[in-house]
Amino acid sequence: MTGTENTRLTAKAKVLIEALPYFQQYAGRSFVVKYGGHAMGDEAAAREFAQDIVLLKAVGINPVVVHGGGPQIGEMLNKLGVKTEFVDGLRVTDKSTAEVAEMVLSGAINKQLVGWIAGAGGKALGVSGKDGNLVTARKLERTVRDPDSNIERALDLGFVGEPAQVDTTILDTAVSAGMIPIIAPIAAGEDGHTYNINADTMAGAIAGALGAARLFLLTDVAGVLDKQGTLLTDVDPARIAELQQDGTISGGMIPKLETCVAAVEAGCEAAVVLDGRVPHAMLLEFFTERGAGTLIRA
Repeated sequence: MTGTENTRLTAKAKVLIEALPYFQQYAGRSFVVKYGGHAMGDEAAAREFAQDIVLLKAVGINPVVVHGGGPQIGEMLNKLGVKTEFVDGLRVTDKSTAEVAEMVLSGAINKQLVGWIAGAGGKALGVSGKDGNLVTARKLERTVRDPDSNIERALDLGFVGEPAQVDTTILDTAVSAGMIPIIAPIAAGEDGHTYNINADTMAGAIAGALGAARLFLLTDVAGVLDKQGTLLTDVDPARIAELQQDGTISGGMIPKLETCVAAVEAGCEAAVVLDGRVPHAMLLEFFTERGAGTLIRA
């Protein structure tokens, strides 16, 4: 063995030793991971993600994946000639759009991700919020304020929902059988209708219901940055409120952090916003001392 090779192998061993306390501390606990639609467009990155998930399972942690699929839904709608519109960044979902969303999310995307997990040596179970009454939805209610009259009016987004109740029985059964649940953000309401749910929101609700050790929201940014562009590595709900008030946090980061706070308040130990484009970002965050992304905890 050459000196260079010995150094390389010693470095690998040091990484494993550094991770050992985390393996021991979180064995048997749940990690809920939200995996986004844009990230799934890169097959090589998706296969790396699948390897990370299988590794978590192999070291005794129970990963639960909730996936999105907005870009793929939009592509299928265009192919089918189904017109769609957005209001304040939210897709108005009529019956035709809801049917396409369910077909894409519960069908093509979900099973593709199950296949990637299998290819990495894991056993995955693909479900949606409908299966086993995992998630019961209610219609999402939003209002918008008219800039001229300052009067609020209700927005009807159609079959867009939010989690009203989570029953983890099917997840508990799958995990105890050695499987990795892969969840499409589709759920039925008590009214019998099918609702499309934001994947971040779905993941947060499931993390809270499971009392997960971590909720990971994989995004396309490094995490929460201050006004100088420096990554904030550890914040609490009070600090998030301050950052939102002074304008440091804005745009699409606001609902992500609201999801993190809601999950933590519901029983999730901590939530992390991190850059899913970085190879093995989730492992770097959790199993190294330096970490990655922004950690939110009470």
